[in-house]
Amino acid sequence: MKPTSRESKSDKRRRAAALMDRLEAHMPEVKIELDYGTPMQLLVSVILSAQCTDKRVNLVTPALFRRFPDAGAFAGAETAEVEQLIRTCGLYRAKAKSIIAAARAITSEHGGQVPVTRDALETLPGVGHKTAGVVAIHLGTDQAFPVDTHILRLSRRMGLSRQTHPDKVEEDLRDLLPPARWAKGHLLLIWHGRRTCFARSPECDRCVVSALCPKIGVPRPRAPLTTPRAAGARRAATAGPSRPRPLARRDRRTGTAAR
Repeated sequence: MKPTSRESKSDKRRRAAALMDRLEAHMPEVKIELDYGTPMQLLVSVILSAQCTDKRVNLVTPALFRRFPDAGAFAGAETAEVEQLIRTCGLYRAKAKSIIAAARAITSEHGGQVPVTRDALETLPGVGHKTAGVVAIHLGTDQAFPVDTHILRLSRRMGLSRQTHPDKVEEDLRDLLPPARWAKGHLLLIWHGRRTCFARSPECDRCVVSALCPKIGVPRPRAPLTTPRAAGARRAATAGPSRPRPLARRDRRTGTAAR
């Protein structure tokens, strides 16, 4: 099932399924790495995770959720106070505005309950297609294959999509895998991107799906460097036996070596 330049759609589907099988066998404990307890906390955590690590988000949210335990509390929050609590997450001003605006829409239009479908989530201010998809699959209320930066990179590298826009990549992935595998496939690719298939230096030598991956864009390993002395020794070893240098002729009158 090695990928080829003329891979058919059916072959690519089989390879995509095999990729997921191997990743799942290697990482059976895969799960979302954001800490949350309620749908509102999940939504807020996903908003905060944009261009920020899950680890950093998890350091920020305990204090944030103690101060604002539900959508109603966030809806009445002062922007400056939310900004101060999430300051280390990056883009904190825009994120604070998005969280408060979404909370106000949830309280006024949804009775204080986070909507559960992806389409409904996308109607909330500050909630985009990817964020809505992530929330929906972890609430278990809708099927989606949301694409983040890791999945965008791996999909190209693994030859699963040639697209560059996340929504187009998601369409390709959904076409390759059955809906039952979308949510876990989303997590498996993220974990693989964080643990092995790094952006600059993927560790292909220990990758469990290396044989199924065309490694598009991954530079080939360079030949080991050699020192001038080692290079000279290698040339000497491969060369034939050296010929003795001819003796210099001497001038009969002076007795010196002739040039």
